[in-house]
Amino acid sequence: MSEIHYVRGDATAPQGKGVKIIAHVCNDLGGWGKGFVLALSRRWPEPEAAYRRWHRERAGNDFGLGAVQFVQAGPYVWVANMVGQRGTRTGSKGVPVRYEAIDAALGLVAGKAAELGASVHMPRIGCGLAGGKWSRVEPLIRERLVGRGIAVTVYDHD
Repeated sequence: MSEIHYVRGDATAPQGKGVKIIAHVCNDLGGWGKGFVLALSRRWPEPEAAYRRWHRERAGNDFGLGAVQFVQAGPYVWVANMVGQRGTRTGSKGVPVRYEAIDAALGLVAGKAAELGASVHMPRIGCGLAGGKWSRVEPLIRERLVGRGIAVTVYDHD
């Protein structure tokens, strides 16, 4: 079985050949303005515009925890906007991360990666502003992606 490949670098500049999916966690409020999404927006306008439209039109689509929106950002690059965070602030209900939503979203990412023959690239999803623990997220990635033979690279920004 393959392993998760850890590298230093920028997940918005994924390494390797072939089709790549950049997976990241979004909140369920339609907010896009802090953390990794800023780096995505600096590189491509499409993921943010698509996410904001998806949220705005949520009454008629699947927007919500565990859902994923796939946005083609380049000929060989897709961005997976994964809704894995309830709100944006730590409060009485704890941190915003929702592991079950990330798990469900990763299952959808695995299906898309298999369909496209793509590798998956990401920062340490759910562990920045969402407040999650990598020790809880990494096993989900192993089960949903690595377990299906999908190559995964995790980027730690300098």
